[in-house]
Amino acid sequence: SGIFSELYQQGIKVVTKIRKNMKNKLMPINEKYALFKRGVIESVFDILMTVFDIEHTRHRSPQNALAHMLSAVAAYSFMEQKPAVLLPKLLG
Repeated sequence: SGIFSELYQQGIKVVTKIRKNMKNKLMPINEKYALFKRGVIESVFDILMTVFDIEHTRHRSPQNALAHMLSAVAAYSFMEQKPAVLLPKLLG
């Protein structure tokens, strides 16, 4: 909690789920929505890492690395089934 308050004073707000040992505070609706979207973002990153092999780190030039990442994102855009989030009725 000390780290969170220090970051908050610097203008950085960390949004996390409420855990068992944390105090339960009300969360703004946009932060709750962002927590739902986090799962989609993590699953997209997982697909990019595993299926499209974007974690290759031995590129000889930055241009090759950028071309590799852009080609992976382009290939991802042609996937038929992409991850999505089903919002509960409370948020949607």
